[in-house]
Amino acid sequence: LSGDFATRAEILSRTSLVIKNTTRMDTATYRCEVAAPADTKTIDEINIQLTVQVKPMTPRCTVPKAVPVGKSASLHCHENEGYPKSTYSWYRNSEPLSPDAKSKHHNSSYTLNPTTGTLVFHAVHKGDTGRYSCIATNDAGFAKCEEQEMEVYDLNIGGIIGGVLVVLAVLVLITLGICCAYRRGYFANSKESGESYKTPAKPDGVNYIRTDDE
Repeated sequence: LSGDFATRAEILSRTSLVIKNTTRMDTATYRCEVAAPADTKTIDEINIQLTVQVKPMTPRCTVPKAVPVGKSASLHCHENEGYPKSTYSWYRNSEPLSPDAKSKHHNSSYTLNPTTGTLVFHAVHKGDTGRYSCIATNDAGFAKCEEQEMEVYDLNIGGIIGGVLVVLAVLVLITLGICCAYRRGYFANSKESGESYKTPAKPDGVNYIRTDDE
């Protein structure tokens, strides 16, 4: 035993190798050789494949806070520490959502991908409001993210139309005000007319001589 194995591994009873505090770096093919000088076959060997499994870490979950009725919503769940790779399941108010490709749950149509951890609602409705959580699972164990609230709200069409009308009314009033101001001359530029222009007086004792350049 050498290198890192010198402190983490030991051979027991001349036939067994014990590895302590295994990590995913210990995943490898190990070869055991058996020598028997007095036998007709003096040496033989066997290869043993070791796969170190790693429990999933707490997945990162992304849940939209609020979505208007009729719009699509995407929820994401992912972690990259577990080995083998994790599969994902979603829960709404602690009730599991079916992993079928296209399912109906409380009259809601959605798509759930257990491999990527993505949950997509194609057109949310009020019944989809709730607390959502995700669990990542592999052969070594599982891990769960904290519940997150998603609210589905009604889109107030009347309020939006009313707001647009108010904005248009304000723009009309501003335009009328500017037109009135122009008519009253508030924006007229002060121009010097020929009548108001006075030729500068000549200083005493100074005569101007016209040249060809002037």
